[in-house]
Amino acid sequence: MAIIFHKQSKCFHLYNNEVSYIMRIMENGQLENLYYGKKIHDKEDFTYFHDEAMRSQMSVCIPEPGLLSMQYTRQEYPSYGTGDYRSPAVTIAQENGSRIIDFKYAGHEIYSGKKEILPLPATYVEEKEEAETLEVTLHDNVMDTDLILSYTIYEAYPVITRNTKFVHKGKEKIVLERAMSASVEFLDMDYEMVQLSGGWSRERYVKNRKLEMGIQSIQSLNGTCCGAEHNPFFALKRPHTTESQGEVYGFSLVYSGNYLGQVEVSTFDMTRVMMGINPEDFSWELKSGESFQTPEVVMVYSDKGLNKMSQTYHRLYRKRLMHGEWRDKARPILLNNWEATYFDFNEEKILTIAKKAKEAGVELFVLDDGWFGARNDDYRGLGDWYVNLEKLPDGISGLSKKVEELGLKFGLWVELEMVNKDSDLYRAHPDWIISAPNRFESHARHQNVLDFSRNEVVDYIYEMIAKVIRESSISYIKWDMNRYMSEPYSKGSAPCEQGKVMHKYILGVYDLYTRLTTEFPHILFESCASGGARFDPAMLYFAPQTWCSDDTDASERTKIQYGTSYVYPIVSMGSHVSAVPNHQMHRITPIETRANVAYFGTFGYELDLNLLSDAEIETVKKQIAFMKEHRELIQMDGDFYRLLSPFEGNETAWMVVSSDKTQAVAAFYQRLNKVNASWLRLKLDGLDANTKYEVSCDMAPVTSYDAKIAEAYGHKTDEDSVKTYQAYGDELMSAGIPIDREELNKKGGDFASLLYTLKKVDE
Repeated sequence: MAIIFHKQSKCFHLYNNEVSYIMRIMENGQLENLYYGKKIHDKEDFTYFHDEAMRSQMSVCIPEPGLLSMQYTRQEYPSYGTGDYRSPAVTIAQENGSRIIDFKYAGHEIYSGKKEILPLPATYVEEKEEAETLEVTLHDNVMDTDLILSYTIYEAYPVITRNTKFVHKGKEKIVLERAMSASVEFLDMDYEMVQLSGGWSRERYVKNRKLEMGIQSIQSLNGTCCGAEHNPFFALKRPHTTESQGEVYGFSLVYSGNYLGQVEVSTFDMTRVMMGINPEDFSWELKSGESFQTPEVVMVYSDKGLNKMSQTYHRLYRKRLMHGEWRDKARPILLNNWEATYFDFNEEKILTIAKKAKEAGVELFVLDDGWFGARNDDYRGLGDWYVNLEKLPDGISGLSKKVEELGLKFGLWVELEMVNKDSDLYRAHPDWIISAPNRFESHARHQNVLDFSRNEVVDYIYEMIAKVIRESSISYIKWDMNRYMSEPYSKGSAPCEQGKVMHKYILGVYDLYTRLTTEFPHILFESCASGGARFDPAMLYFAPQTWCSDDTDASERTKIQYGTSYVYPIVSMGSHVSAVPNHQMHRITPIETRANVAYFGTFGYELDLNLLSDAEIETVKKQIAFMKEHRELIQMDGDFYRLLSPFEGNETAWMVVSSDKTQAVAAFYQRLNKVNASWLRLKLDGLDANTKYEVSCDMAPVTSYDAKIAEAYGHKTDEDSVKTYQAYGDELMSAGIPIDREELNKKGGDFASLLYTLKKVDE
């Protein structure tokens, strides 16, 4: 790993064993990107990578006979107005009305390690030797403003992180109207854009499109979160790139609010990528001495396909974005009462559910919505964070201790950023909601958004919920957030400050998370936003897992979890076994398949185990025992491989392989059954070709399979149903595992699944 500045050629070269990033200081003092891709040898001069020619209608930004034109240059941080007619990374309004800016090279610093950018979350290092950072300072003399471009390259990962900081020194104020975190340019347009898009209960579906001239983008204007519609990530891959081979560039924004991810292709085939805070409804005034920090973009390069890109994100985010006590711990197996009771519960019912959960082997019971204020439905009570003593006469304090006496840990649901108008909080502080003067206040889920851009609101909520936690035995908090922002206006800010409100709101959320995780470091926080609408890297900094989706149907979850795995580690995905018919899809799937999907995440249950048959309870006990045995591999140690895409066919498959390649768990899922169908082979990945493995699969019929039918077909349900054989890694990866369709029939046919465990055989 190194960052080198070649003084004579004015070239910077950032590189490690896998990736190189090269740029130079141009004749006009601005920065140009020369190369980003697979690692190449360093040398003194790369300036010949600059392309230049006379073109019709080009504007030249240096004195004649120079030909430097910004329209045809791969800039590091472009602006509009001096001959570049593409989208800018930065726009600054000045007192005289001008938006023309000119940031020229003023100096740079190279140092070991990586600085924090608080209050924004970001990736980090524990030892300085893990990374090296370049900070390039550019200066605009007219505004007297510094622009600091920060680049960090990790030694162990093909990762470069980017962020930008503005430091204003001039006497006259300026207003940032656009301040992207990073901009990167490529010489050609031969890429496909991969994004994760969807909606409630179908979050993060994989979408691909070929780049064309013009602009293609993803964004959020939701205010409170990145949203279920588009995740703050996209990748550019070569058309023939697959999961296991080919080039791909990933771009992931560590931010939870309004963002823009944009790819612009010029009519000369040049591709400009930029990412950062969405400029819509954003303006940030800077007076002399003030500064503004942008969020971080994490860029990953892979020349070994999409799986390698994803594994890089998984390792980095698991080890150098998550932090705190739970970063390196496998997750407890939990049961949440929401789909079991909704709002209709009392202490007796809760303890009955918790007792059965303990008998099955569950480790953590989570009490969901409905425990506070007058919260008997979603019309009232939100914001009143004191216990409903009619439901829970001994309060959360008493209930949590009773649950712990059963041998379980206790968890609690909260939604701290929202308020019902039918609440004591709203009646006392009606001006504390986000709403515009003299405008209709749009509502969603019968609630409004508290103004977290105001310190006094965050202070109030912190004190209320911290009191509940201090008085109770709480090991886990599910932090929900169930609506987007509308009428974005703060009654606590001056008219000229309204362009700051949505960013300040997110900073308020980070502030509350920081306070709670600091005071209660032992608590495992799980973020949630009407399902998976706030599944972003910044949340993982505070809460190392996120509820993946409200859709708990096993078949749909294969799509959601498959797409989520493009960026986010398996251990971050909240995944539960729920009741059937499923409450979202009204579909019936085998309980084995529901677990086989949920294993590849945090794993838990979202139902009342008292309503299951004895046979199903025995199955649940086996599932919990399996997860306890394999969760270190699945959640903490293993590398995840996608094998078959649910977006491309009827089957889905994925697997986790231990870092030493001595064990693995693989899963195969069928959506709809087929009659008189072709043969199937499941080809694995990530194994050691020369290692012999014992491959095991439980072929027992599904729990709900009728005993008489099973007997008629000769299907056994005892230990003899475990099928085991041995094969070398090269066979398993190249020839694959033969899948008998009759075994899928025994597993239920539609929505059947098979789970394989692999262990190294000592020879």
